Amino acid sequence: MIILNGASSSGKSGIVRCLQSVLPDPWLTFGCDSFVDALPARMRDADGGIVFDADGGVSVGEDFRTLEAAWAQGVVTMARAGARIIIDDVFLGGAASQTRWRDTLGDLPTLWVGVHCDPTVAAGREIARGDRTPGMAAQQAGIVHEGVEYDLTIDTTHTESLACARTIAARLGRTA
Repeated sequence: MIILNGASSSGKSGIVRCLQSVLPDPWLTFGCDSFVDALPARMRDADGGIVFDADGGVSVGEDFRTLEAAWAQGVVTMARAGARIIIDDVFLGGAASQTRWRDTLGDLPTLWVGVHCDPTVAAGREIARGDRTPGMAAQQAGIVHEGVEYDLTIDTTHTESLACARTIAARLGRTA
């Protein structure tokens, strides 16, 4: 497995698409955005679910964590069955988020990739996307990396997604 962690609008999704192109074997991708999109609408802006604050803050409740744990276990089960998987995540809890993944992964080989981006650049991307709460990228820029240990870090501030993907593929020793 490959797990990419970075703030909103840091460039993870673009890197994932490029990785799927440059890696010689097929890799499935799953991300926190698709997980959130799969939640029932009533869990958005609800105490037990996920709340997006007007200033860009994000908080999650117990029901969210329960479903997130089940989702992660399902993804890991697919990996154990032979699927190659790339995760696009935002570790809102920093090291605690990584610990949850580590506990679920067990001994499954995993490449941990930190995706960094200057908060001002990420904020510009956030505006251009139009589907994010303004301020989310800046709020997450530091907290998602607090206490997290990586095998590789990349910075997308001035580096294109394809170059980042090639760096990750080279670390795996696999390129198309």
